[in-house]
Amino acid sequence: MRRFFYATSSDIDANYPKLNTLSIGADIALTESIVHHWGRVLRANVGDEGILFDGFGGEYQVKLQDIGKKNATVTLLAHVNEDRSAPIHTKIGLVMSHGERMDYAIQKATELGVTGIQLLSRHHGEVNLKPAQVDKKLLHWQQVAIAASEQCGLNRPPLIFAPISIDDWLQSLNTNNANRQTAVSPIVSMLNQDSYYQILQQSADLRMQLSVPAPEQPAMPESLLTVLKQESPYIELLIGPEGGLSENERKQAADVGFAPWQIGIRVLRTETAPVVALATLHALYYLQK
Repeated sequence: MRRFFYATSSDIDANYPKLNTLSIGADIALTESIVHHWGRVLRANVGDEGILFDGFGGEYQVKLQDIGKKNATVTLLAHVNEDRSAPIHTKIGLVMSHGERMDYAIQKATELGVTGIQLLSRHHGEVNLKPAQVDKKLLHWQQVAIAASEQCGLNRPPLIFAPISIDDWLQSLNTNNANRQTAVSPIVSMLNQDSYYQILQQSADLRMQLSVPAPEQPAMPESLLTVLKQESPYIELLIGPEGGLSENERKQAADVGFAPWQIGIRVLRTETAPVVALATLHALYYLQK
């Protein structure tokens, strides 16, 4: 069945409540984006069934009762209390790249269960957004993550955080700074307050920066395997741009606890690194079990 993210942000429309506040058998209006995708793109018909999820846990089987050009109504048939979130909470500090490479990194990190992605910029970076561009790009990248969640079965989409300079982000990552979170797109603003995502505001159990292979460095931090034995570890990753982080950035990262992690002996592209890093973490996690 087709899966759709049912946005519940009060900034969008108060007519779209949280699904878990409704009873099975209730009729609800679909958001405009779902009406467009399900009705006009996929040409849904009355009686078709699908799945809605709003990021607060589980998903709902629904049946289409009526559909028009801009409006549609479904009936909630059942709640499936299944959580496909990854056993490791992860947040990636990701230096922005251009176009499809950035979309790819976000899409694949979502499929691999990332919890949050902090967008980062650099003074001489490949991508530096003007203030007028931020909201539009943030919405686009959050929608990329939502679309990937719809496709792969993830019920809790990762939060994409508004760009901040890498210097400012690293400076904020000290244990005395309790409010180090940046803004998210309005379509996930309510999720940002949900208890599941609150771990992203805490200090990580381990921080690692993906580094260019160097013979004098260990392959991975000694504590990584120990951390992965925890029931639900939280790990922060820092991934630089093409060409890697500068020497000063690497030092700043090390000063706030980011240990170097080299995966293999080849240099990974910035859009490949999140995929390899997350897949490796999950493989190591299950090997510990």
